[in-house]
Amino acid sequence: MSALENIRAIDTHVHIQVDDSGHYGASDEQREAMSRYFGSGEPARSVDETAAYYRERAMMAVVFTVDATTNSGHAPNSIDDIVAGAARNPDTLIAYGSVDPLQGAAALDELRRQMALGVRGFKFHPTVQGFDPSDPTHDPIFAAIEEAGLPIVVHTGQTGVGAGMPGGLGLRLGLSNPMLLDEVAARHPQLQIVMAHPSVPWQDEAISIATHKANVWIDLSGWSPKYFSPALVRATRTYLKHKMLFGSDFPALTPDRWLRDFAGLELPDEVVQLVLKDNAVRLLGLDGS
Repeated sequence: MSALENIRAIDTHVHIQVDDSGHYGASDEQREAMSRYFGSGEPARSVDETAAYYRERAMMAVVFTVDATTNSGHAPNSIDDIVAGAARNPDTLIAYGSVDPLQGAAALDELRRQMALGVRGFKFHPTVQGFDPSDPTHDPIFAAIEEAGLPIVVHTGQTGVGAGMPGGLGLRLGLSNPMLLDEVAARHPQLQIVMAHPSVPWQDEAISIATHKANVWIDLSGWSPKYFSPALVRATRTYLKHKMLFGSDFPALTPDRWLRDFAGLELPDEVVQLVLKDNAVRLLGLDGS
């Protein structure tokens, strides 16, 4: 029996918030807003602590941070630590990188450096990073990732970062409208794009894009499945069942809570297997494809 056969689920959306030196990837203000928004009492875990958490649950996890240095004025926690930690825990962790698109040519250099380290994909958060993914200025970044055959996961919809703060800490929700990713998908047809989260308030747009573009997926992280819209549940059950991915948004939402509420949707066993594991295996090439 292969190691993959022992894995019951793959969580495709897991944040590493603190590195081995104790540096947090978000400001105190941002973390305070997130904590209030999600009401999560989960502590920030190191890479190895996260690996142990998922290993206990017979799960794998895609782990990352977000580099929003220019827009936030706060450097991310160490991506090198995440990659090294995933290398120490290959049975459980898959490391993604992140670059700050507002840094232009320097971002492209950093992207290539992270690829050399062995990242398996990249994470973007247009609202937090303050960039419009549809702007052709950022095409060299997406083209390089496309050429390398790596996937990207991109935040869509509203966010808990800055939620309830004056002016939302200056963060603009419109940058995370999934329609902006339709432009990216059209210009980079071989780039596998995962639209992260139920895309409130643009859920129908996200479903339309995933239906129209063969290279676009949806991860279902960041919301309890009991709050999914009827349209999202219907798409997951039927015509988009091969493009939906389990994601928790841990530590904001635990995989235990997500899985418990997902079971409440009473989807067919075939769909559950696709969403929890098989679709991620295919996206990430874990079966050697």
